[in-house]
Amino acid sequence: MKTVGLRSEDERAGRKAGTGSPAAPATVGERHTRAAIVQLLLEEGPITATAIGTTLGLAPAGVRRHLDALIDSGQARASRSAPWQQKGRGRPAKQYQLTAAGRGQLGHAYDDLAGAAIRQLGEIGGEQAITDFARKRASTIVAGIAPVETHTPQHTEAKAEEIADAFTGAGFAASTRKVGAGVQICQHHCPVAHVAEEFPQLCEAELEAFRDLLGTHVQRLATIANGDCACTTHVPLLVPPKTSPEAAAQPAAVRTNDSGRSAE
Repeated sequence: MKTVGLRSEDERAGRKAGTGSPAAPATVGERHTRAAIVQLLLEEGPITATAIGTTLGLAPAGVRRHLDALIDSGQARASRSAPWQQKGRGRPAKQYQLTAAGRGQLGHAYDDLAGAAIRQLGEIGGEQAITDFARKRASTIVAGIAPVETHTPQHTEAKAEEIADAFTGAGFAASTRKVGAGVQICQHHCPVAHVAEEFPQLCEAELEAFRDLLGTHVQRLATIANGDCACTTHVPLLVPPKTSPEAAAQPAAVRTNDSGRSAE
């Protein structure tokens, strides 16, 4: 005979003591799963719940339970996909990404110490000393990467991926993605974001390093230091041809209003 709906004395006592079911503490497995989802939001966000489940091999209900918990704690947010991102018909799917508070949970090691050290450097050597320090730091991250030799879309894209790998190794969780006629370098995390808010020279030096290695004009579209969800840099894959100095200095031809007859 199957018994349904019977509860133990302990469970009944627990319900009487509180307003509802006591919240069960998260197990070790659940903490690992949530950490994996947070890492995926960091590296791939904005991302749909379906994509998270497919990547991590999780059931949709489990993914949404973790996402709801992250949203409730202010560590993640949801937004609707743009029309061009929608696949198939129906209502656009929700996409999830970390908030600034969520990235802050990942830690910003020695922020206070780094900020104090750079401020002291500025007092001793001025703004130029801070700029030199920032450039040295950026060059250290990309040390060993040679500038692009041939400006073709394939070579430029490969060099952008090489730069992203170097910044990932430095803790920036960087990746690249094709967008139209260009490629974007996306840094999904910034281990020095709080310091960069005070010293934008750190961001400017990174951009200079990108330009030097890619040999083309690159443009920063967003930065974590300014409150965006990622640092995004656009790199054009097609480099416009350079105009020679001689051609640039050549005056425009003067048109005459003759009838084509030679002078007599």
